[in-house]
Order: sequence, then structure tokens, then C-alpha cells
Amino acid sequence: MKRLRNRREAGLLLAQALDAHKFEPNLMVLGLPRGGVPVAYEIGVAFRASLDVFLVRKLGVPNHEELAMGAIASSGTRVLNHAVIDALEIPMTVVDQITAKETVEIQRREAVYRKGRSPLNVEGRTVLLVDDGLATGSTMLAALRSLRVQRPRKIIAAVPISPPSACKEVKAEADEMICLLTPEPFWGVGQWYDDFSQTSDDEVVQLLKNSQRLQESQAI
Repeated sequence: MKRLRNRREAGLLLAQALDAHKFEPNLMVLGLPRGGVPVAYEIGVAFRASLDVFLVRKLGVPNHEELAMGAIASSGTRVLNHAVIDALEIPMTVVDQITAKETVEIQRREAVYRKGRSPLNVEGRTVLLVDDGLATGSTMLAALRSLRVQRPRKIIAAVPISPPSACKEVKAEADEMICLLTPEPFWGVGQWYDDFSQTSDDEVVQLLKNSQRLQESQAI
């Protein structure tokens, strides 16, 4: 199965797959930081759509943080993977402690990324919700459920890579779901990228600034 060169290529390929939505009314592209933002940026540029971030944090298993036992969104919406929690016999007190820690990190990132910009408003808008890939799907589900209560017109979830099971689970809750690659067996998102280096806070801030400049230039 084809590998992706980097997040930029992933975004360009997703933009092609999403082309039918280019002229959706009040379209907004939301990237899940950090890695989803470079992917979302390419879609925003291709569609001439506004780009913003939606803060979600994975709840990692203690000492095995890459394994998700759930996720939490900036609104406080929490999604738990009870299969992982039960199999590893993780006490709920530990889950709550990690939730509290990740909530603090969400608040830090919100301050860094928004820097005085007005709070996100998706009411009545068509939202393209983008990440650089799914593993368990917990972060995307937390984002979907949190966004849904804000009454957007439609939510289209889009990722370049996902195991079939996670893609199916997210598809059940989104209005539409695009997964470009759904390999089996699936050992992790990073194995399907040639370059899966970590995206920094500075990169996220710069991409948001670049998008805002593009929007302003197009409005002239």
C-alpha cells in the first residue's frame, strides 16, 4: 500500500478527495493540533476556506502514552476506551488524574494558538474536521461530540490514514467520513509516513497566521 511522503502530501490528497465539498456554504476547516494542522492547512488553501484549530488531547495509558485509553476536548467532552481501560485494569482515579493533566495542556495550547482571537464559533457552518491519522479514533470522536453540541450545519471528518475499525466508528457519528488509506494490519499512523516528525507549537501558530493572511488577501 502507498506510503505518504509527509503531512503536506496528505493534505493535498485529502483536498482532492474532498473536492465536492469545496463550495459548501460557510465552510470552515478545523485541524486537530498539532499534527492535523499542517494537513488541514493544505485543504484550507485549496478550498480558500478559513482554518482554525480544535483542541483535543489523547488520554495515554500510564508508561505507554502512545496507547490511547480515551480523549478529552476543550469543552470537557471526554471519550473513554473502556476495552483498553478494562483490559489493563486501569483505575478510574488514574484516568481522572490524566484527564486533569491533559485539561491543563489544552488550556495552555488554547492560549498559545488563539492569542486573543475570538472563541471558535461553528454554529450553522459546514466543518471539515481534519487529523493526520487515526489510531483508536478516540480524539476524533471527542472532537465530533464536542462540536456537535455547538450546532454546526454539517461535520465532515477527514483523515489520510486509519485502521478500518476506527474509520467505521467515526463514520457512524460524522455526517460524512473520508479515510484515504485503511490498511490491515495497522500498527500505527507514523509507519505510513516517510516523514512523521513532530509538529511544533510554533509551526501551528505560523500556519494559522498564514491562513489568516490568505483570507485577508482574498477578501480585498
